[in-house]
Amino acid sequence: MNHLLSIEELNAELLNELVSSAVKLKAERGNPSSLPLAGQTWAMIFTKSSTRTRVSFEVGVRELGGSIMFLSSNDIQLGRGEPIKDTARVLGRMVHGCIIRTFAQQDVVDFSEFGNIPTINALTDEEHPCQILADLLTVKEKLGTWDDKKIVFIGDGDNNMSRSWIWAAKYLGFELVIAAPKNCQPPAEFMNKVNADNVTLTDDPVAACKNADIINTDVWLSMGQEGQAEKEALFGAYQVNSELLSHANDGHIVLHCLPAYRDKEITEEILELHANTIFQQAENRLHAQKAVLAMIAN
Repeated sequence: MNHLLSIEELNAELLNELVSSAVKLKAERGNPSSLPLAGQTWAMIFTKSSTRTRVSFEVGVRELGGSIMFLSSNDIQLGRGEPIKDTARVLGRMVHGCIIRTFAQQDVVDFSEFGNIPTINALTDEEHPCQILADLLTVKEKLGTWDDKKIVFIGDGDNNMSRSWIWAAKYLGFELVIAAPKNCQPPAEFMNKVNADNVTLTDDPVAACKNADIINTDVWLSMGQEGQAEKEALFGAYQVNSELLSHANDGHIVLHCLPAYRDKEITEEILELHANTIFQQAENRLHAQKAVLAMIAN
């Protein structure tokens, strides 16, 4: 694997290998068996703000023996209109890899092409591959496996998290239900491209949660959509709360990639009840991303 641009470009073998590697790296944290980034310098380019992504990547690169520099788009010529391909050509001659958190998926693709160095998608509007790897790691730790489990994603069915979950379901074979208002569901063109019989779309969150093992949610309005009151108003019935979870299987877990808007997409009560899992999920960004970095370095 030379880059991590999307879950779409992976497969079942790579997903399983990355999660298994993350388990190993988590277990040996503080006593690493190798430092695959020793002598390397990585850059991070962020045009979207972050807490978990920035901290987990900075710590992860350092724990794997490398050094890292953070580059806000306002600090470099991208902020003055330099094309991403020119920035890539410059950095590709100076650093060993780049981690990009931005809006357009094409920017990450272009950087990987023109920079000719390992490139990692740390979030775009299209996909959030690192978060899905952390979520899969969390499912494995909490439930032992995702095989034969029912995973439900509730909220905006046409955002980066839902799309990445759909690709993961296609490759790993678990049952996935996307519960979203009809005009916030993935378009038919996307679903036809995925062509996964184990993925179901519905606008009925109660039916979606029946016999669910993993209930996953995210903010109703993605970064850059703040203030869209008309869209936000569509999600009133899609809150993860105690009544909704009463339809799930005993022993279910709740995931949220954070940040959470309490008493909007998830109630304060439910977030706190499942806080151990949700913040374990946040920690797992570190271990999953170290697995990505290590695989790319090797």
